[in-house]
Amino acid sequence: MSRPNTPNENGRPDESTSADTAPHGAGDEQPRGRKPKDERESVSSRTEKSDARKIVTGEATYTADHAAAFPNLAEAAVVRSEIAHGVVTDIETSAAAEMDGVYAVITPDSPSVPDKPYTSAGQSYPEPSPLDLHVLRKRVRYVGDPIAAVAAEDAATARAAARQITVTYDEYDAVFDTETATDEAAPQIHDRDDIENPQPGAAYERNIEAHALGEIGDVDDAFEAAATRDDRTVVETEWETPYQSHCVPEPHTTIAHRDEDNRYHLVTSTQVPYHVRRQLAHLFDVPIRDVRVTKPQVGAGFGGKQSMVIEPITLALSLAADRPVKLEATRREEFHAMRLRRPSRIEVRSVVTDDGELDALDMSVVTNSGAYGPHGLTAAGAIGKKPLPLYTHTPNIRFEMDAVHTNLPIAGAMRGYGAPQGHFAVEGHMDEVARELEIDPIEFRARNYIGEGDLDIASGILKDGEYGRKIRSCGLEECIERGKTAIGWDEVDQPDAEHLHRGCGMALATQGSGIPGDELGAAHIKMNEDGSFILQTGAVDIGTGADTAMSQIAAEVLGTSPEDIVVQPSDTDISPFDYGAYASSTTYVTGQAVQKAALDAREQLFEFAAQLLDESVEKLVARDGAVSSKRTGESVTLEEIGYASIYGDEVRAQIMGEASHSTDESPPPFGAQFADITVDERTGEFEVHELAFAVDCGVAINPDLAEGQVTGAMHMSYELATGADLSFDDDGTPETLGFRHYGMPRTSDQPPLTPILVETHEPTGPFGAKSIAEIPTNAVPPALSNAIRRAVDVRISDLPITAGKIKTELDKQ
Repeated sequence: MSRPNTPNENGRPDESTSADTAPHGAGDEQPRGRKPKDERESVSSRTEKSDARKIVTGEATYTADHAAAFPNLAEAAVVRSEIAHGVVTDIETSAAAEMDGVYAVITPDSPSVPDKPYTSAGQSYPEPSPLDLHVLRKRVRYVGDPIAAVAAEDAATARAAARQITVTYDEYDAVFDTETATDEAAPQIHDRDDIENPQPGAAYERNIEAHALGEIGDVDDAFEAAATRDDRTVVETEWETPYQSHCVPEPHTTIAHRDEDNRYHLVTSTQVPYHVRRQLAHLFDVPIRDVRVTKPQVGAGFGGKQSMVIEPITLALSLAADRPVKLEATRREEFHAMRLRRPSRIEVRSVVTDDGELDALDMSVVTNSGAYGPHGLTAAGAIGKKPLPLYTHTPNIRFEMDAVHTNLPIAGAMRGYGAPQGHFAVEGHMDEVARELEIDPIEFRARNYIGEGDLDIASGILKDGEYGRKIRSCGLEECIERGKTAIGWDEVDQPDAEHLHRGCGMALATQGSGIPGDELGAAHIKMNEDGSFILQTGAVDIGTGADTAMSQIAAEVLGTSPEDIVVQPSDTDISPFDYGAYASSTTYVTGQAVQKAALDAREQLFEFAAQLLDESVEKLVARDGAVSSKRTGESVTLEEIGYASIYGDEVRAQIMGEASHSTDESPPPFGAQFADITVDERTGEFEVHELAFAVDCGVAINPDLAEGQVTGAMHMSYELATGADLSFDDDGTPETLGFRHYGMPRTSDQPPLTPILVETHEPTGPFGAKSIAEIPTNAVPPALSNAIRRAVDVRISDLPITAGKIKTELDKQ
């Protein structure tokens, strides 16, 4: 067994812990509050999303809306590279600087612009990604690199001034695909000496940002044995996925200023306020205490706002202009100058017995990081580490990956974090194996997939040393059965027209719940005198309804209603620490911090109630906005307790609970995706009748919100399957400039989406919950490709799936 010392998703070598392998007994499970459905008051209720009404009425305030608080606000525009690779030899700014209404123009040499290298990746400390970015850049590596910026009295003036800035380049040869980039004769994009914190396996002379290899068993031996045996079959497949845009409704927006205490304050649309604060303090060489990051309403992030992209430019402009500055990305910038899902090329080989048991899996991945390296190693690693656990029983598994630089836009984090690319390859491959063996694809998977009680070692294939993740909850079997029923798997009727062919396809999916051993959530809750509560967490609600879920968890503990718990938005000056909204961690990690903080507050609540009721604490229960004696039935309202605790005659104390939570656990949710389609063999056009996803997310804290996550993620996954991709001309200039040029499915293109929640109980999660937000992004592409294969016997292995590709393959038959 070979497992190199390769960092996990946050860049640190992973080691197995007792939590990974030890049995999880009832003593661990009880504090999480397992409750039958009929005893749950707030948890599992379809509570209205707390911000829903203000969003649909337009009353929600996003970052740009906060501009009204700054009467002397300047607006900004960025000058970006027009070439894919080269060096800036001159920047002529005088014409822009002399324009009326222009307050500041900055370049890489401006005093307010830091020269330190940094990474934009919003991950843990120390940052696992290479420090290869500068705020403004003289060496440019893609069309879109920021070179200069302008602050002016309004956005129109700032953009006009930016157009007056003339940039002269010494242009270099560029490379736009990973195969050419790794050739020894290819132009070198980065100099190794200029990179701080290079990744394992980096070979910048061949434009390789990172390389990793892990193996369980002996894969080569399994393939060599298969070549000499009649009862073994070898199947090989290749897959390709494109760039995908986050398509956030709210573009990246930041307001930066110095407050009355001369501290740096940023109001910004981010998923990671605390990481942004730490990274800005490093960049601008100031104490962390002198940086404040406030997150207002966020108009979606999907991973794109896990990167610190425009905050440093905005702050540097604010310092140069000596006034508040707002920078709002244009839609064109969102499509090429922010962050994207990374393209990938994947090869999968397997050895399978005649009985349908997997003997070996060999997966090789090459990803396109683009010009810089945020999340390069970790997201590329997830392409294998996420789907392979589905088949962890396979005795011989190998995974190898390369993250490669090109002169194209920067890839970063995106919902699913590598898992959609990996599932497309693995689940498409599984269908090909089933066809080769002439076994039903569901039956074949059932002979091999993971189950409750199993020890998953495949997710640790890139870890150093022995590793095992105990699966304590798994509803895959029920997910499959309910998905089959919903889609009509066994009841497919062929159309009357001979040129139309109908078929159903399916794919399994899994994910994680936070990053094991590398997360931290904290919560503080205080009771008002009227029995209501103020809940503070550092978690970031990016439109998911996380604040609502947190209020439900707290309400379940405290015996009140979620409406009586006010959740405050993240503010690094006020909120407890939290790593941020990524890796499907909020409900599982921060939710447990909230549950523990509420339990802390409830203990204090019970102490005051015990005095008022003349009852022992052990006999009390919180329910329906009151604390009652289980012995006598007498009760006292939370309002009475609130006033007594604050204004009482004998003991006065505000009831406040607080807690932190970190864990080595990351229980996977499981799901089964089904697709029902009809293909026209004359044209290759296809109609998707329905997409159904059945998911085991443990106990759904709020079924409405969970179903909303499934529906939205399926839409994003369908976009990757049929519409995503960004095009560039021969010089690397982007041709996708807005929604009109991008293949996002419109309302008229969207098939019916059916979410199905399968309840299990995850004993390590708050009230049995695990994650839901990312897993539904993983499986539409393979399910749709598998459905087309079943309908017309052609395989589309490169995304997006189009009628033209189907027709081309049909013409080969």
